[in-house]
Amino acid sequence: MSKTIDITLHVWRQKNAADAGRFVDYQAKGVSTEMSFLEMLDVVNEGLIHNGGDPIVFDHDCREGICGACNLVINGRPHGPRERTTTCQLHMRSFEDGASITIEPVRAEPFPVIKDLMVNRDAFDRIIQAGGFVSVPTGCSVEANSTRVPKLNADLAMDAAACIGCGACVAACPNASAMLFVAAKISHLALLPQGQPERYTRARAMVQQMDAEGFGSCTNHGECEAACPKGITLENIARMNRDFIKASISFRPEPGGGGGA
Repeated sequence: MSKTIDITLHVWRQKNAADAGRFVDYQAKGVSTEMSFLEMLDVVNEGLIHNGGDPIVFDHDCREGICGACNLVINGRPHGPRERTTTCQLHMRSFEDGASITIEPVRAEPFPVIKDLMVNRDAFDRIIQAGGFVSVPTGCSVEANSTRVPKLNADLAMDAAACIGCGACVAACPNASAMLFVAAKISHLALLPQGQPERYTRARAMVQQMDAEGFGSCTNHGECEAACPKGITLENIARMNRDFIKASISFRPEPGGGGGA
């Protein structure tokens, strides 16, 4: 049976990236425990709009736990208190009546605040553009079963491909490292035959772009794995590091300033 709770929200409000920002308190009364966290924010915003206020800006899209847009830091934890659960799939039954909930955006220099709880994660897109793809020649489609993939590799590749790019790993890491995200995107291609021709140039290019974006380095805290809503493991970082080392060893600058592997 559904019940209702009264909660106090401490929400980060910030007009834009240049604004200092501050926490603002809101009272949310009669919140159904069957609501998702984002539905609760929707109701709070309806009240703000009804009273002529400025609604809280937050990012969302699919609300099915697969797009990664909804990442909020709730009481100091990316996506909130439940393990392997995105913010949009977090329900208000996870909180007690009278709870005080602090809501912040992802805190990282490469993720500038757009407004309130919404940040710009274009840095992730640029990392993907640096090498998170395979080059496929045009022509007729190949038979799906013509290239065999070992079951273990297929399973590991699927696990890595589950990364939704939400940025929880960056938010949880004390260094604001994006290593788990980048490792997942490198790993799922490195484990498949289609990813082999560009495997090492891909690792080098994506790691270099990650560094250029200003993300911190990994010091093996493991907070990224603990915060990841999809359970991406640190094994992917180890695989990425091996590929990056091989790429660095085999890299030879070409005459005239070009590069090659």
